[in-house]
Amino acid sequence: MQLPGLLRDPAVALIGEKCYVSLIENLNLGDMDCIKYSISKGLGFGIVLGGSIVKIPQILTIVRNQSAQGLSLTSYLLETLSYAITLSYNLRQNNPFSTYGEIMFISIQNVIITLLILYFGRQFGMMGASVIGLALLIHCLNDTALVPPVVLSSLYAATIPLSLASKIPQIYTNFVNKSTGQLSVFTIVNYFAGSAARVFTTMTELDDRLMLFGNLLAAGLNGVLVLQLIAYWGKKVYKPTKLD
Repeated sequence: MQLPGLLRDPAVALIGEKCYVSLIENLNLGDMDCIKYSISKGLGFGIVLGGSIVKIPQILTIVRNQSAQGLSLTSYLLETLSYAITLSYNLRQNNPFSTYGEIMFISIQNVIITLLILYFGRQFGMMGASVIGLALLIHCLNDTALVPPVVLSSLYAATIPLSLASKIPQIYTNFVNKSTGQLSVFTIVNYFAGSAARVFTTMTELDDRLMLFGNLLAAGLNGVLVLQLIAYWGKKVYKPTKLD
């Protein structure tokens, strides 16, 4: 089956010439490798698209309620650090954008949420320090003279326990309060779905066990947050909690 150029070019760009010929032109539905690859690509770009808006509801919830109560500052700082390292690692590895693109968008949204937590916590000095610190970090991570490839690989390996450390404070805060506070249901559920799908795309498109393990861990921890949303549904924080 032949498609017009207007449709053929984007399809080839998405799944490659080989899989396009096999699946579209030859209608070879038995080519499981190309089917898996095509599904992975579709999921990958779906995750990137979802990542571009996944934390917008959380931002709107904070702004609407004029409160960041129940959100762990430590979690967002650690997660932003972890994502900055992961983004730089993928950029310097020249990995396909579909395997990590959401990291860039989520990082931007994390910075906004972190600044909102500090703003409503009246920690104005920390706001400026956080922005400057993040800018310097990103510059250093993407400078091969300052951070050689071997060092960046080690830093990326460190993001796995860092990912654990970034989620545990929020999980603990929820447990202590017996409430998820201002956490957005849309954000947490989509986070879990995206991280679970990312396990599949990593297995299909990349031969990187380190990234696979990190994605498995993220999916597991996001799953715990989803269970807390269900367990504490409708419950509110009755006493103010000090920001981490």
